[in-house]
Amino acid sequence: MTHVLHLVDDDTGFRTALARLLRTIGHTVREYESAEAFLAAGAPAPGCLLLDVHMPGLSGIELQEHLTAHASRVPIIFITGQGDIPMSVRAIKAGAEDFLTKPVGRAALEEAIARALERVVRTGAEVALQEARTRQLALLSNREREVAALLAEGWLNKKVAAALGTTERTIKAHRASIMEKLGIRSVVELARLLDPRQ
Repeated sequence: MTHVLHLVDDDTGFRTALARLLRTIGHTVREYESAEAFLAAGAPAPGCLLLDVHMPGLSGIELQEHLTAHASRVPIIFITGQGDIPMSVRAIKAGAEDFLTKPVGRAALEEAIARALERVVRTGAEVALQEARTRQLALLSNREREVAALLAEGWLNKKVAAALGTTERTIKAHRASIMEKLGIRSVVELARLLDPRQ
C-alpha cells in the first residue's frame, strides 16, 4: 500500500519546496494550504500528517485536537518555525509523532516519517487483528461466549458447569463447538483470542 504524506502549511514557498523534496525521495504527497483545507478534503488516505503549528484560522495544535476528538489515528509530525518547549511537550503528550523546527534537516525528517509510517502499518495490523477477532467471536452463541470466557480463565469443565447451572457433558459439547467455530485446538489459544492485550 502506498502511504500518503499530507502536508499542511500556509507558507506556499516552504510547502512547495518540502513537497518537491519528499517526492524526489519517493513519497506521495498531498498539499493543503490550511487545516480547514485538509479537513474539507475528507478522510485522509492512509499515511501521516506533516503539520505546521501556526497558521491563520485553525492552528496545527487545534487540528490535532480536532482529529483526536474524532478518533483519528493519523500520525502527526509537527514542523514549525516558532515552536517552544511547552508547545512541543503539549503536542507530543497529545500523541504527535515528532516536533521538528524549521529549517528541518533531511535526515531528521526522513527518520520521523519512517517512524510515523511504521506506526500506520502497526496500527493497521492491530485494527485488522481486532476486526478478525470480532468476526470470529460473533460466530459463538451467547452461551458459548459465557463458557469460553470461563474456560479462558482456566476453569475446568466441571466448575464451569456448576457456575452456569448445567452439566459437565453440556459444557464439553459447548467447548467442542467453540473450538470448531473458532478454528482453535486448545484453551491457551482461546485465552489468547479473548485477551484484548494480545
